[in-house]
Amino acid sequence: MFKIDPEKCLHCGGCVPVCPTDALELFEAGLTCDEERCVYCGDCVLFCPVKALELELEYQV
Repeated sequence: MFKIDPEKCLHCGGCVPVCPTDALELFEAGLTCDEERCVYCGDCVLFCPVKALELELEYQV
């Protein structure tokens, strides 16, 4: 699961171009992630200077 903390997000948009699948979009209301396109690579999480993005991976056994 991909999480965006709206309290931390600066709406800088820097994470959008680092996404290899164009899953992130920045609107006036904030950042959104199309989880159908997201491959959970973590590039955006590593890029975010305020740690507003988080990946929560679910493992099935």
